[in-house]
Amino acid sequence: MRSHASPGQIRKCVVTYPGMTLVYERRGAGEALVLLHGIGDRWQTWLPVLDRLAAERDVIAVDLPGFGASPPLPEGSAYDMADFVDALTGFFDELGLDRPHVAGNSLGGMLALELGRIGKARSVTALSPAGFWNGPEIRYAGAALRFTRAMARRSPRALAERTLRSRAGRAALTGLIYARTADRDPEDLLAGSEALANAPGFVPTLRHGLNVRYHATIDVPVTIAWGTRDRLLLPWQAARANRAVPGVRGVWLKGCGHVPMGDDPAMVAGVILEATAGK
Repeated sequence: MRSHASPGQIRKCVVTYPGMTLVYERRGAGEALVLLHGIGDRWQTWLPVLDRLAAERDVIAVDLPGFGASPPLPEGSAYDMADFVDALTGFFDELGLDRPHVAGNSLGGMLALELGRIGKARSVTALSPAGFWNGPEIRYAGAALRFTRAMARRSPRALAERTLRSRAGRAALTGLIYARTADRDPEDLLAGSEALANAPGFVPTLRHGLNVRYHATIDVPVTIAWGTRDRLLLPWQAARANRAVPGVRGVWLKGCGHVPMGDDPAMVAGVILEATAGK
């Protein structure tokens, strides 16, 4: 079952199928392109590139289960990669998507790779994907993410609003995730922080995700793009990713951080459009 909001607004599109409800945004026309966000994030993280992509693709940006406006997975779910992939393949089936292109960031990048491996994606674009870390990098990323969420949960809204109104405050609170914080909209950053604080899927997803060290042979075109200023999944992990996924096309996102869509929307959209062209 699907429902939509009024025309002319950001639509709250909802699809419900056995055991699952997912919220998503859909724009544009052409070949289908599904966008997957990272841990603690929401579909709106793709807004800086959404209209650029929708000019050439049928773009579907989805809130993963337990994040954004999507309810949690069914009680007892592990929030491991298999759970998310099952939810997404059901989502594809419900929307009638036959092997869409898939692009993802961080956790979403790793899920995009897995969807490509099992033949559910026509092409894969992974932006700073999780899963290519070593032991110390896992411990660092886990500690950084837990600290960031703790700050989001403990900061009173009024204090967060005041802090995010200043350039220095935006850099202090969001510099781990974004490289170019000065021009970010404080209201968007606040909404993202609240989504992180309130995401019921965060803890179990982090617990299982930190155990994954990804490597696979994927028989569809794969592009892995990494921000040169990624402070969460450090840029040298790109070389490890390129070795772990044979035949991958590697791209540097110069000057971009871990969530690059808002750092350089034109460059990120261009990489995704090129990766999904003529496949």
